Amino acid sequence: MSEAKRTRIVGGTVIDGTGAPPRPDTAVLLEGDRIVAVGPDAGADSPVATVIDAVGGTVMPGLIDAHVHCTFDDVQSNDELFFHRDHTLAALIAAQNLKKLLLAGVTGFCDPDTLFSMGPSLRDAVDAGVVEGPRMATGVQALVTSVGGTAGRLIPDTGVVGYAQVVSTADEMVQMTRRHIKYGADWIKIHATGSIPRHQGELLAWKPDELKAVCDTAHELETPVMAHARSAGSTQACAEAGVDLILHASFMDDAALESVIDAGAALMPTFTFLANLADYGHLVGAGEGMQGVFRGEIEATAKMMAKAHDAGVPLLCGSESGFALTPYGHWHAREMEVLVESAGLSPLQAIACATANGAIALRMEGEVGTLAPGMAADVLVVDGNPAADVTVLADRSKLRWVISRGQPVDLDRSWPDRAPIPGEKVANWAARILTYDLIG
Repeated sequence: MSEAKRTRIVGGTVIDGTGAPPRPDTAVLLEGDRIVAVGPDAGADSPVATVIDAVGGTVMPGLIDAHVHCTFDDVQSNDELFFHRDHTLAALIAAQNLKKLLLAGVTGFCDPDTLFSMGPSLRDAVDAGVVEGPRMATGVQALVTSVGGTAGRLIPDTGVVGYAQVVSTADEMVQMTRRHIKYGADWIKIHATGSIPRHQGELLAWKPDELKAVCDTAHELETPVMAHARSAGSTQACAEAGVDLILHASFMDDAALESVIDAGAALMPTFTFLANLADYGHLVGAGEGMQGVFRGEIEATAKMMAKAHDAGVPLLCGSESGFALTPYGHWHAREMEVLVESAGLSPLQAIACATANGAIALRMEGEVGTLAPGMAADVLVVDGNPAADVTVLADRSKLRWVISRGQPVDLDRSWPDRAPIPGEKVANWAARILTYDLIG
């Protein structure tokens, strides 16, 4: 076996991902897929194959986006997602979209639930070098009760559709948890809240003993659990049941936060989708009336996320990429921006949420997410100073180098693109109703 090549990154300011102050003029020495040394003279007396000049730039860990739906393909509606997708095409398109993450500086991501249960196969293809993409952890499908999550009546009373596996009894919940783990799930995903007709907001759609049955079963098989929870009560119920990572935690109150702290759970607010709709939805014809609602949700939840951070609860960054409002490769850094602007975190604290804390979602704590000897060689070299302005990381033109698993990513290639595929989009007959009044 050939000896691993050494790469030395010199002259840059190092942000190590832990929240520690930046270190100017600090070198980073890589050997294969490992960081060997970090310091002013790291690798100075060692023969290297490649020297990367980072003078004037920042050297930092690759971003870890802990909430990506890599099989959705920038979907515009649940109808399109559930009923206009082909198994084989969905897999091929997902493989193309993974390249966009790398080109945006994402070197690791977690996909909570996937179309056609394809997450483990995609992950294994990436690990084997068949598909180019970031490190990946994945669920299989989201466990939902017949209430139906956020897709309402599009979810059947039984069976599977899209990313959702409907479970109706505790026995079924246990059975499907075991089945998902059998087929390679890194995480079990619970859709704890659902949208109910004529009710504002989402309601908890599981009983406490049902949540606990899934958590206990998964934990017995050494698999963690995450849950979509968009209310204070559901956040508290998930924490008390043993959920390890709570997504959204919308409108979390003090009682829910106390339960999260007591349980040792982590939180992932996933503000990006809400922020994009609130700030930019009008640019893409998003439905009217939701901008103020989502701004209010961000404002209320961000205050509690700040309290959670101060209490030592790990916060993770997730973009929910895969929807028309959060397309792949464009918004993976926005969560940090919202954490700074709305939750009051410093840029360095927000970066730690998107790097060191992201290792929780990859199930690789102590292996990825920081620049330190022995850690994985996932590294960015960025023009500018993210410690002063975290929005630098949203600009792909600022990326000088992306190193994934110790290998440079080709940033000079054309952006992955494709033509429309017949039948993949919903074809509306009209943009508005053709009443007689319109022709008068």
